[in-house]
Amino acid sequence: MEQENPEEKVNLQQKNKHKGKHDKPKPWDEDPNIDRWKIDKFDPSWNPDGLLEVSSFSTIFPRYREKYLQEAWPKVKSALKEYGISAELNLVEGSMTVSTTRKTRDPFIIIKARDLIKLLSRSVPAPQAVKILNDEMQCDIIKIGNLVRNKERFVKRRQRLVGPNSSTLKALEILTGCYILVQGNTVAAMGSFKGLKQFRRIVEDCLENKMHPVYHIKILMMKKELEKDPALKDENWDRFLPKFKKKNVQTKKVKSKEKKPYTPFPPPQQPSKIDQELESGEYFLSEKKKLAKKWQEKQEKQAEKTAENKRKREESFVPPKEPVKQDSNKSDNGKEDVAALAMSLKQKAKEFGKQKSFQNINAEEYIAAPSAEQPSKRRKKSKHT
Repeated sequence: MEQENPEEKVNLQQKNKHKGKHDKPKPWDEDPNIDRWKIDKFDPSWNPDGLLEVSSFSTIFPRYREKYLQEAWPKVKSALKEYGISAELNLVEGSMTVSTTRKTRDPFIIIKARDLIKLLSRSVPAPQAVKILNDEMQCDIIKIGNLVRNKERFVKRRQRLVGPNSSTLKALEILTGCYILVQGNTVAAMGSFKGLKQFRRIVEDCLENKMHPVYHIKILMMKKELEKDPALKDENWDRFLPKFKKKNVQTKKVKSKEKKPYTPFPPPQQPSKIDQELESGEYFLSEKKKLAKKWQEKQEKQAEKTAENKRKREESFVPPKEPVKQDSNKSDNGKEDVAALAMSLKQKAKEFGKQKSFQNINAEEYIAAPSAEQPSKRRKKSKHT
């Protein structure tokens, strides 16, 4: 058995002694009145001397925004002046620049000013863009131009995000608590960190065709309802949320062209228009005859067309054939019954005639009948001849 070194024992005891020395419960750890996520408003007394270096940011803007920015720039400048930020609008280069001054006290306000000029360049109205200077407000500019290659598909999916009469966009604004603006190849959003994170996921899923925004709206509505129940605060909500499966829509299969067998010889040259005229003999006709022939062909085509149009017009006046519904079995049975009845009547008439002839037979008439009937037959034959 190996014996432990006494020095090692002392070191272990010292470690155990100091372990968790400062992990004692503090009185403010379990205080429910303290909000640890709250961002305190900046107080200029925290940084009375100002900043040592000058920081500046600039961004370009499209030409169609020039007129609006020129009108709204005094309001933007006055809003930034409160925080000690200088702003410059350069119409020659088409750019906006913000920079810190000696009066700037808040070191993070230059980042907020940078976001402000970014939002202004992406067609966000100036009164809305100025709200980004508040500590509670954040922004996110999502680039959607590179997510879809096909232009037509991109336009359709972007419209899917907006919805009919901007209904989808309004619903997303209410549920995420963000201001949203879809402009060109970007989507600008302003709101809290949580709302921006949700909205970015919705935009990416929509443009990549993973999930329709309507399904995301349903999920967000369910989450809003679940948040109201304090009993479900610490539970997993997956069992309550709907699960949407993507349906594979069958696309038309592209028909592959059959490859012809390779031949080293080129295809035969097609006859030109002059060759065709030489074959038909039109080449040697005079201009008058050519014009007469063309006119004749035109007249024939017109005649065919007028005849076809006349036929189509007359078709509308022809009454449709009325469908006669007859039961085939009944008609066949009826015909058979009539035929059978006729045959039975004929047989009965014959039998009745025979019976009558036997009853009225006279001996003298019977003997005299053959000699008397012969001339009558002859007379009948002579009449026919």
